[in-house]
Amino acid sequence: MSRPVSYNVNIKPLESDISIGESPEGVPGEGFFATSLDKVVGMARKNSIWPLPFATSCCGIEFMATMGSHYDLARFGSERVGFSPRQCDLLMVMGTIAKKMGPVVKQVYLQMAEPRWVIAVGACACSGGIFDTYSVLQGIDQVVPVDVYVPGCPPRPEAILDGFIRIQDLVGKESLRRRNGEKYKLLLESYGIQ
Repeated sequence: MSRPVSYNVNIKPLESDISIGESPEGVPGEGFFATSLDKVVGMARKNSIWPLPFATSCCGIEFMATMGSHYDLARFGSERVGFSPRQCDLLMVMGTIAKKMGPVVKQVYLQMAEPRWVIAVGACACSGGIFDTYSVLQGIDQVVPVDVYVPGCPPRPEAILDGFIRIQDLVGKESLRRRNGEKYKLLLESYGIQ
């Protein structure tokens, strides 16, 4: 005996009001829109981030779940996850980083083109996690500057998405001149980066 199959038991009505994505501040007109170059470039960068996953432990599995169809990081403009640092602009370090791997993380960071951002995912990448030992790096901010920290052991995909949205906000509001500023140059010099 076969069981009857029913589809879409709880049908939700379609919303008639479909909102359009946010646009930068500016002056709209008949057939034109005037705004600053900073805002246009920021909006373009914000919605086309190419992440480079540097996953070593269980946080990498959570990142895989984040890329899957249920959470779908591609909704945020990151359809392409790259594994070549020269083509990516967001370094996502996930998991335990041994001190021997510190120079490798720094080398990957240096191979990325400017502008570049870093997100530390998980307790191990943020602070060494439960591994307070001589062989584990107590946070990747000892070798590269970090823009956003996502705590958790391991963090859920929702937390990784929240961290990614925070990176998008940072990228969208960043000035084009920030990378040439004295403060940014001093930050890189403190990490031994010219």
